[in-house]
Order: sequence, then C-alpha cells, then structure tokens
Amino acid sequence: MYPNEKAAIPTRVIGLISGTSVDGIDAALVEISGQELDLKIELLAGQTYPYPAELREKILALCAGAAISMAELALIDDAIAFSFAQAAQNIQNGHQAANLIGSHGQTVYHRPVEKSGIEKKNTPLDTDKGYRVSPLGYSLQLGRGALIAHLTGITTVSNFRAADIAIGGHGAPLVPRVDAYLLSHPQEGRCIQNIGGIGNVAYIPPRYGDWLSKIRGWDTGPGNSLLDLAVQHLSAGARTYDENGNWAASGTPCYPLVDQWLKQEYFHLPPPKSTGRELFGVTYLEECLQDAQAYQLNSADILATLTELTAGSIAHSYQTFLPEMPQRVLLCGGGSRNLYLKQRLQLLLASIPVLTTDEVGLSADFKEAIAFAVLAYWRHLGIPGNLPTATGAPGEVLLGEIHQC
Repeated sequence: MYPNEKAAIPTRVIGLISGTSVDGIDAALVEISGQELDLKIELLAGQTYPYPAELREKILALCAGAAISMAELALIDDAIAFSFAQAAQNIQNGHQAANLIGSHGQTVYHRPVEKSGIEKKNTPLDTDKGYRVSPLGYSLQLGRGALIAHLTGITTVSNFRAADIAIGGHGAPLVPRVDAYLLSHPQEGRCIQNIGGIGNVAYIPPRYGDWLSKIRGWDTGPGNSLLDLAVQHLSAGARTYDENGNWAASGTPCYPLVDQWLKQEYFHLPPPKSTGRELFGVTYLEECLQDAQAYQLNSADILATLTELTAGSIAHSYQTFLPEMPQRVLLCGGGSRNLYLKQRLQLLLASIPVLTTDEVGLSADFKEAIAFAVLAYWRHLGIPGNLPTATGAPGEVLLGEIHQC
C-alpha cells in the first residue's frame, strides 16, 4: 500500500518544463492533495518565461546536432538550470513558498529504445564507428536538478525519464498516467492530445473495470517543430511561429505531398513509440522543402501543407492504432492555440468533438508543467509515475531523482 499520511496535507509544488519547441520555460505553481483516483490539483499561478535569446540559439543548435566541447555543454547545462531556478522563484511571487519542485528540464537529445525500429537493429557491433549498440534508449535533459535545488532552497525532483529507460522503456511519454487521474471520465473515452514541438497522445478509456491497463500513449509525430522551423526559414528569421495559424490558413494544402510524407516509417510503427527533433527537425524540414519545389508552392501553401501533416499524422495515428476511436479529443500545449491546426484536425476527425483541456477545467497552456509537478509529488509519496502501456517499460517504477536543498 502506498503511504498516504503525506497525501492528506495539501502540498505546494512547482512544475517546470521547456518542450521541444524551446520557446520558453513553462512554470506552474500547484497545490496538490490526494494520491491517484482522489488526486486534486489547484493551479495557483502559471507563466511562461522566455529563455535569453543567446541561450535559446545555443539550445536549438545543440538539438540540431552542433558539435560543442564538454566545457561548453556544462555551461549550457548550468545556464538552463539558472533559468529554471529563476522561473521557480518568480512563479512564487505573491504566494506562499513551494515545498517541492518537479523539473523536466530541457530535452536536447532523445534516442528511442531500439525495439521501436527507428534505430539500428540490435547487432553486436556498429562496424561503421566501432561502438557497441545499446539495447536501451537514451534521453538527455539539461538543467540539472541539483543546481535548481541549491539556487532555490527547495527540494527538486528531476531526470524523470531515466528510471523508465533503465528498465527498457522509452522514457516517453510520461504524462499519460497523470492525464488518467486528472482527465478521465466514467462514461467517455478520451484522447488527450498534447501539441508541443512533438505531438503525443494519451488514450483514456471510460473509467470503469480494468480501465488503467487499457490506457495507451505514444508520440504521434511532429507538432509545432516543423511549423516553427518553416516560419523562421520562410520569414528569414523575422518570425518564430505562426500566430493562430493565420499564415498557414491563407494557403492551400498540397494533399499529394501530405500523402507522400505520411508514408514515412515512423507513422506506421506500432506503439509504444517516441520521437523528437532528431527525426522531425531541420534535416526533415529541408527534405520537405525540397519535395515542395516540384509543386511550386508559395510560403503560405508550404505552411498549410506542413500543418496538414501534423493534423493528418494525429488522425492517422488514432485511426491506425487506437482500440476504438474516442468520444472526445482534448488538446493542450502551444499547438492548441493554433486555430487553423485545430480546425484541420476537427475536419479530419469528423463528428468527434475537438476541444481543449481548458474546457474541462485544466489549463491547456500549463498542463505539461502541472504534470511534472504531479510526478514530483508522486515521487515524494513513493508512487510510480510511468505507465508501461505508454512507455513500453516492463513494469512501474518511481520516476525522478531527488535533490535536497
């Protein structure tokens, strides 16, 4: 039985995350009580804190494969931790101090476990480079928790993905278990679709019987990653994203291109699976732009087509891999504010209502930050945080490393 005496006392927890879009640090100050089915959260404050421009450029370059020294990597790691610590301090202004921080950090590299099929087959030796091929995945999040704890004076839980990866899981997505207890419904099957840089889904069946074992989760493919990169490229750096999808909405999708792109191997791999900028990043966009030349598309058409790829990959993922279609789709993350993307997804899903988590009482902007606050809280209580049906791990594990201040 899980310990429950701590759960009876509401705990103020800060959740911190910067996603694959690298558009800033989402911070949520949350009051949490209960354990799982009785889990209760109240969002006291939520704010996004942009990175300093120079640091953001270095992070994006690192994510794109830039070669740097170990000394520079250490400096970037510390700079991210300083930014996260500052966000944690700022989010508490006007509120009682937090007791705990859950920091996801900044993902700069994610290599799925090999059984996903994306990486090389498991051979004894990689003869090209002379390195042995690991049977485990690898994921690196910068912004070390020990420094955040030191700077804030608040116990910090970080490095959430490591324990799941260590037993053979993908270490992603980690939010479905939180979604299950905050957003499930007794009669209604739901898909909770996060659209950050990468899209990920949690399918949650109606909350009865052995419902928890029927939850599924995986990364659906690109979210905003290709769109943001394309906007920066097409605007010559003058813009970083397409507000409300207005630029894309002025164009016309090229459906033969979308059909071509949806043949990419990742979209047809069965879950559990995860991905990142390593696949859907700069090189992938360059290939998309090269493909588009044959159709003589203008900038708006290119953005409309890439938007259709994100919407189409989500719909294709549901239609191909879900045990049954949901009765409702709830969007969250930055992409939930892209009205054109939301409209395209609604069209593809026909009669299934596409809403946001705001409309069921949970902030769409800060849901991921709230989730990592909950995961830190569960680590504090000794409650497992992963969901094996989502990450592919063989069992449940405690997530996160605890750093005392």
